[in-house]
Order: sequence, then C-alpha cells, then structure tokens
Amino acid sequence: MSDRLPPLTALRAFDAAARHMSFAQAADELNVTPAALSFQIKSLEEHLGAPVFNRLNRAVDLSDAGRAGAPGVEDGFAALASAWRNARRASDQTRLTITAGPAITALWLAPRMFSFATEHPEIELRFSASLNLVDFDRDGVDVAIRFGGGRDEGLYSKPLMTEWATPMMTPELAARVKTPADLAKLNLLHDDMSAFVRPSIGWDAWFEAAGVTAPDIHGPSFNQADHAIGAAIAGLGAIMGRATLAYGALKDGRLVMPFDLTIQPDATYRIVCPLGTETRPAVVAFIEWVERETSELDAFTKTRRFAKDDP
Repeated sequence: MSDRLPPLTALRAFDAAARHMSFAQAADELNVTPAALSFQIKSLEEHLGAPVFNRLNRAVDLSDAGRAGAPGVEDGFAALASAWRNARRASDQTRLTITAGPAITALWLAPRMFSFATEHPEIELRFSASLNLVDFDRDGVDVAIRFGGGRDEGLYSKPLMTEWATPMMTPELAARVKTPADLAKLNLLHDDMSAFVRPSIGWDAWFEAAGVTAPDIHGPSFNQADHAIGAAIAGLGAIMGRATLAYGALKDGRLVMPFDLTIQPDATYRIVCPLGTETRPAVVAFIEWVERETSELDAFTKTRRFAKDDP
C-alpha cells in the first residue's frame, strides 16, 4: 500500500463528514452539493482501499479505518489553519491585536492610544478586553498584557509594571481623614478582582500593615475594577486603589492618597507574545512604547513606603 497522501479536497470532505456524522451537514459546511461530497469520500476510500464510513439507513458511521484516521486528519487541518493564520499575521505589518483585562484596557491603555497612534500612524491597533488566558494561535492575538503571578511557559514574556495599593479617595473625603481609624467613618469600596491576588491588597491587609484593628468593613463591592475606581472618583467612598488603574485619576487630582503606607502583591504585569514574534517591527514598536509609558509610574512607585520594607 502506497503512503502517498490522497487529495486534500478528499481529506477535507472526510474531516467535515466525520465531525458532523452527516454528509448533508458536511456538504453545507464546505458549500458543495451532497453528491460532490459523496464523490470525494468515495475517491478517498478508493485511494485507501477500504471504506471510511459504514452507510446505514439515513445515517453514516465511521468504519474502523475511519475511526483510526479521523482524529489525525482533524488535528492536521487545525494545524494547517493555525500555520496559515500565523503566516498571515507575520506578513501583515499594519495591524496588531492586543489583549488585556477590561480595567487595564479602559483605564491605562485607552487613554494613551493617541500617543501611540501619533508615533505609529502606520499601525492599526485592535483591542480584545478579556480576563481569559488567550490562545495566541486560535484567538488571533499578537500581544497580551497579563497580570498575575503565573509563568508564561513557551512564550516571550517581559516584566512591565509593579502593582501596589493604598487607600484612595476624592480630595473632599480626604479632608475628613487624619488617621487610619478615620477610614471607618467612610464607605469602604471593594474591588472584587483584588481578591484573586496574593498577598492580599484588600482593606484587611492594609489595616493590619498600619497596625490598626480592622473596623467592621462595609460598603459596595464591584466585580470590575474600573467600576470601583469610577465610584471612588464620584465620591461614593474610599477604595484600596491599585496604582496602575488609578494613576490617571491620581495624576490629575481626582483621587488622592492620604497615607504613604502601601501594600504590594506578588503579582506583576508582563507583556507576552509567541516566541519569535517579539522581533516583528509592529510588536517591537508596541513593546518599546509600553515600556516608555510605564516609566512614569515606575518613578512614582519609588516615592511610596511599602509595608514589606518596614522593620
């Protein structure tokens, strides 16, 4: 028996029919007639010298040979599709798809996009705001900004920003706060997303670092960090604000930090992309731009007093 591969069209017909277990549905997927699909399946079986389907009354089922070959054929087409997507992305130097969490996209990336667009008008950025860990091949993403303590095995990964948190509020509320105990008189807003990082950067952790018995913590909770920041800006209460997300509001004075005591998780921001793609001109331009943009926050971080540094 020859190892020569059958025609690709015949394999494609077999793959579709094996996934649907229906010649009619496979024909619809491939936009061919059922007769044409049946002809391709028959040519594959002639090439193999054995049936790949058992024809039943108004149904089909994979034969032993079909069951043996179907998984590999499906994987093969998936690999071909992935390789083709990668080739198209590598050849397209004008578009870059970026993914990051919804909060960092809304509060950090989006306000800075005019700067990048001015520097690189030839590059069109596309954003996918999601907390899901993307598959670069499957999801068509070029670069990810990730936050957490995990490792990025098999990927290009470079540290970006150091995260930290401290009580933040409007200047009007801050005028009423002289000591950590005064915070108990305010609504204490909760960013539920902070609960996923370790060590904790929530209210309990900050009060403990301040040497104060945590009060009966009360106040609204938000499952999106940017919503919690927005509530603090609106004067609804004080928040254990994350520096990366609140930096814009701190810089323009909408939020202030009454205390210099700061707590920090082990989690960091990293910029991540598939190995080898970090040398693409558009990716290089984006990484260099992000690093310049984060330098301002790095300088601000050096002015803080961190609880872990206290004797």
